[in-house]
Amino acid sequence: MKKILIMAGLILLSLACKNKNAKNTAHAEHTKDTAGVYYTCSMHPQVMLDKPGNCPICGMKLIEVKKSTTQDDNEVKLNEQQIQLGNILTDTIHNGMIGDQMVLTATLNADQQKINAVSARVMGRVERLYFKNLGDYVHKGDKLYDLYSEELNNAKQEYILSLEKKENLDNSTIDFNGLVQSAKNKLALWGLSESQIKDLASTKVINPVTTFYSPVSGYITTLDIREGEYVNEGGTIVRITNLSSLWAEAQVYISQLSQIDVNATAHVQFPDLPDRETTGKIEFTNPEANPQTRITLLRVNVANSDNLLKPGMPAYVIIKGKQVNALTLPSDAVLRTGTGASVWVQTGNRSFKTRMVEIGMEDGDRVQIKSGLQPGDVIVISGAYLLNSEYIFKKGANPMAGMKM
Repeated sequence: MKKILIMAGLILLSLACKNKNAKNTAHAEHTKDTAGVYYTCSMHPQVMLDKPGNCPICGMKLIEVKKSTTQDDNEVKLNEQQIQLGNILTDTIHNGMIGDQMVLTATLNADQQKINAVSARVMGRVERLYFKNLGDYVHKGDKLYDLYSEELNNAKQEYILSLEKKENLDNSTIDFNGLVQSAKNKLALWGLSESQIKDLASTKVINPVTTFYSPVSGYITTLDIREGEYVNEGGTIVRITNLSSLWAEAQVYISQLSQIDVNATAHVQFPDLPDRETTGKIEFTNPEANPQTRITLLRVNVANSDNLLKPGMPAYVIIKGKQVNALTLPSDAVLRTGTGASVWVQTGNRSFKTRMVEIGMEDGDRVQIKSGLQPGDVIVISGAYLLNSEYIFKKGANPMAGMKM
């Protein structure tokens, strides 16, 4: 009986070991089969699971994707559905003619040399402003403001007194001509016109309130004081801007400056006035560039005799240039950031890698590639921004971070 029990125990132990070995073998085979794949959603590629099922975000059935053991860490691998949904299109870079003309986006601004600040030459209280609205047009010689000033009133009295002394005591040894001229010069220095001084000499009527006139013509762009307020000597009353000519200030990349002839005549067009086009000279190129955008300003003087052009209006500055044979790409293929420009290059079947490039001149929807690519490279020309987003989803970082030309 004892022997029978021992035999039965050995048989049960043997069966248990076989079952355990079978389970381990099946698990190992399943692990081997699934180790080289993962499951993702075509709409949400950030979802990556180790077993089939439905997307936890949208509920779509997950698709199987084989893991690549040779894929570069900086590459992005897409499946066929992702390429179709993302409209990923590629083209082979090649040489082409570019540079017949350069079109730059510009904005019209006031000519800073034609902005005049009308300031008080003597301290006093502003009794009246004859123009109270921004945008009012002022002609040269128009009344601008009335000023109550004790100092100016005393200077008027001094001038009248010196004239009276000259008339009554002209035979004395004192040079009254010098006294009269000195008092007159003070009035002129404090802003009285020649006609006002003559009227004062003929009428001898002294008024503590003095009217001041506009020295220039133009539009009022700032009002720095109100009626009843006091102004110090040198304080600004109003700023008057002459808009007979404007500045078209265009944004230009530093890499484009070498292609621009600063002595050339620029053509300027206005989207808001399609029937109007004018020409102007390139007068100034900003010697400093924005380090973040690598953009500087180019300035063209534009005539505005009819005052139809207004500061703030958009414009296009067109500069004719020489054609050059260079590598070119569609502008949409180039991703620009504060650190430079990059493109996505196809490195294999549905795999892509970002590459830094140096861009040159732009002509319409084409951009010159000065370095970073070779003829024959296959470049993503549509969907580059989606590839950027895919890389950030999967890698958690910007593909251009830390990259340099």
